Amino acid sequence: MTTQSIQAVATPAKVGQADAPQHGAEIIVPLNRLKASPKNARKTPHSPATIEAFAASIKVKGVLQPPVVEIERDGEGAPTGNYLVTIGEGRRQGLRLLAKRKAIKRTHPVRCLVDAENDAHEISLDENITREAMHPADQFEAFQRLALEKGYGPEEIGARFGVSAQVVRQRLRLGAAAPGLMAAYREGALALEQLMAFCVSADQDRQRQVFEQIGPHTPAYAIRRAMTEAKVRVDDRRVRFVGVEAYAEAGGDVLRDLFTEDGGGWLEDVVLLDRLVGEKLAGLADEAREREGWKWAETSLDYPDVSAFGRVYPVAVERSEADAAEIVALSEEYDGIVSEAGVEGLSPEADARLEEIDKALQAFGPDFAYADEARARAGVVVTLGHDGLARFERGLVRVEDVPADPPSPWQEDEAADEGAGNRPGSEVEAAEDEAPSALSDRLLIDLTAHKTMGLRDAVQADVNAALVTVVHALALQVFYPTYGVWTPLQLRLTTTGLERLAPGVDDGPAGRRVRDRCEAWGARLPERPEDLWGVVAALPPSEQLDLMACCAGVGLYAVRDPHDRRPGALAQAETLATAVGLDMAGTWTATAASFFARVSKARVLEAVTEAVNPEEAGRIAGFKKGDMAEAAERLVDGKGWLPSVLRTVSDAAEPGDEGADDPRDDDAYSFAAE
Repeated sequence: MTTQSIQAVATPAKVGQADAPQHGAEIIVPLNRLKASPKNARKTPHSPATIEAFAASIKVKGVLQPPVVEIERDGEGAPTGNYLVTIGEGRRQGLRLLAKRKAIKRTHPVRCLVDAENDAHEISLDENITREAMHPADQFEAFQRLALEKGYGPEEIGARFGVSAQVVRQRLRLGAAAPGLMAAYREGALALEQLMAFCVSADQDRQRQVFEQIGPHTPAYAIRRAMTEAKVRVDDRRVRFVGVEAYAEAGGDVLRDLFTEDGGGWLEDVVLLDRLVGEKLAGLADEAREREGWKWAETSLDYPDVSAFGRVYPVAVERSEADAAEIVALSEEYDGIVSEAGVEGLSPEADARLEEIDKALQAFGPDFAYADEARARAGVVVTLGHDGLARFERGLVRVEDVPADPPSPWQEDEAADEGAGNRPGSEVEAAEDEAPSALSDRLLIDLTAHKTMGLRDAVQADVNAALVTVVHALALQVFYPTYGVWTPLQLRLTTTGLERLAPGVDDGPAGRRVRDRCEAWGARLPERPEDLWGVVAALPPSEQLDLMACCAGVGLYAVRDPHDRRPGALAQAETLATAVGLDMAGTWTATAASFFARVSKARVLEAVTEAVNPEEAGRIAGFKKGDMAEAAERLVDGKGWLPSVLRTVSDAAEPGDEGADDPRDDDAYSFAAE
């Protein structure tokens, strides 16, 4: 029955006032004469979504099941003309919602059944107990049938049943599952969340293939991973770099996950995605080469191995005295305006002046820039960072572009030795028929061994020379990696990149500080390694120590790799961390992505217990893994909690203290991801 036909039904006047209707009678009652029964067994009100569903159904199909009512009587037992709804309160609420929206009148006629014999409370309880909801699989397939036979779309079906179009899309996808999966779901062999994981893709052949491979207790996330293993998630760095829109415009298909709130999904054409990434990186590299004047430009999907390159650094830009004075004056004016700002902030005039000063300072260009000669033989590598943004490694010098080494000092000495035999006054003059010869290898080794011992003695006696020697050797290996042999000091420093091991570590707070220090020193050091000694020797001791600290820090490696066990070095790393007061709370934060989603549920609950309290841990104990990880992130936020492997061992911790973490405990770094 349509809404129009319902409104056309005549309503008898004064229903129930003259002669009360008999038990089982079907009557027509105006909507405004229907009231909620105080004897209704359901005390918890219907949810807004349920009332919305009733209203949507009634608007399209009418009231399919007439409410059961009893006559309302006054204190003397006389009928009041109103009726109490014993069964069908949800339908009454749906009708009232339609009346509120002006879809029907307040006096809309409602077909009802009168119950004058049974106990109202008992039949209300009976109505809510002696019924069984249809199996969800039947509902999914029924929605699918409406779509196939009636041609209804998700919006139309949703409007007819009072649910969102997204819910309909989910049910349609579930209704189209492979028959074997639906049968297993009906039998209880598959849980709903497992069926949803299979239906992340509508490919029934793939559903059957994965279903045959898994066990009955395979978690939903593992099923979803198997269903999409040949696809790329939309939160992949490549997708963030290219953009889903650009990928779709190029003809790529996107598989959307209908069963997650964020609507996540997967890109199905991996070859197309990689081609788009390569083309965009190449475009950025060519643009940087032409704009900045580099000799060459390359791209790399992953972080490049820059140790194979030499390197040039930007140098301070020479400015005229007038420009330097103007920059100082503008900077001081800028700082003065900012310092004078009150609690109400800057005035519009002051804010406008700051913008003018900022533009004027930018017009002078950067304080440091690469020299033209350096750009003429160096290049740039554009790579894709973990965050989906392009990263530019500038100033890299290929081996073939490294300037030729100057002649070795001993080559000149040997040449002099070769001619010594013919010099007047030499102790031994060569015979006329003998050609002059260089020193034998054995004698050369003997003599330079004595010289080396003398050099050791002299450096030990001169602490300043020793400091310069150490700093010079370290700086050569950090800032001139291809010239690490240009020092007699047998001090070998290995610099291992960490970005490959932990994507994003270079962009973290500590990584940015390390990079800034290296770039600042790189700008101060000479381009040619043979000039480095003079620069380092001229530095005051305090700056020599600063440079040494910069180099020593870059060479530290305390990564716990199960395949590279170095217990002595790792123990010393903990001692060093304690000595410098390392506090990782300011460098690393526990989030779902960085920790909680990568460990077992037991470890998540243990972390929440430590950071907050056992009660909060117990509250989330029953959550699904993904929900638990997100909840844990919110709970520990701002608490400064760290996993034991990131904590610094206190010197004050006594052996056997329960609170002391043993950094060498295997359990501290053997995370069992669930």
